[in-house]
Amino acid sequence: MKIRTTFFATAALALLAAMPAAAQSAEEFPTKAMTYILPFDAGGESDIAARFQQSVWNKHTGQDVIIQYQPGAGGAQAWSQLNDIAGDGYTVMGINLPHTILQPLEGNAGYQTDELTPVHYFHYTPNAIFVPSDSEFETLDQLVEYATANPGLVTLAGSGSKSANNLGQMQFDQAAGITTTYVPFSGTGPSITAVLGNQTVGGFNYATSAMAQGDALRMLAVASEERMPAFPDVPTFKELGYDIVGGAYRGIAVPASTPEDIRQRISDIVSEINADPDFISKMEEGGFVLTDIPYEEMPEFVAQMKEEYTAGAKALGIGD
Repeated sequence: MKIRTTFFATAALALLAAMPAAAQSAEEFPTKAMTYILPFDAGGESDIAARFQQSVWNKHTGQDVIIQYQPGAGGAQAWSQLNDIAGDGYTVMGINLPHTILQPLEGNAGYQTDELTPVHYFHYTPNAIFVPSDSEFETLDQLVEYATANPGLVTLAGSGSKSANNLGQMQFDQAAGITTTYVPFSGTGPSITAVLGNQTVGGFNYATSAMAQGDALRMLAVASEERMPAFPDVPTFKELGYDIVGGAYRGIAVPASTPEDIRQRISDIVSEINADPDFISKMEEGGFVLTDIPYEEMPEFVAQMKEEYTAGAKALGIGD
């Protein structure tokens, strides 16, 4: 009997040791370093915000987070592989709206919107239109006038196709009655490099891009409801007569196999970081707009965004 008891005890211990972390208490999670996959190149808004999170991650969890990059297809390459990752909570992925709604509408994205599992959206970045500081275009009106006389010759770099930048550029064309040419890049970093190198006439990027470039870029307009505190001299599109408000939400997603309690725990971690004074200071100084949309609010939020972006996409011919 002793032998039998010892056997079962040993087997039980072996089974416990083999259990994934997700099967253990969510209250103790995490007990080791986590991996944070970004579906874009380094240097863009997703990377900057994740680095700010990384700087206080250990403070709130007792563990480090390691950032990795998996760019391609405007984020679709990584998102299409998200559910192949083990759902133990130790690998999370950056997720963006409207990318993850617009890409499947266009088709052949490799995933469907409802197959993804976002657990928290923690910030928002408005679109903005940029030109190099030495550009001949000093105002948006000047750019529109040139684009009107030269259809298609105004090239605008942006982050990804079927993305917030792409949608914003198409809305701008429609509102202004012009035709510009959108040039997609694998992330904000490469698209801004293209603008700075005069590979394109300008860029339809995120307002935060101006923070890292200083005087090298000239922002002609920003797609926010009101002027941003970080850019008080930059007019909104609305001020200039164009009803354009939009940008990108960024958050964190997990594989679909991740248990509910671990999903909630990760969302709670992001909420704690969102309330950290150091993190808030870095984000606001960087031109980001903080949001706090937790896991329990995700179904309602995603449904609302799907309705909004799907209507906008159909109006612009996406998914027809």
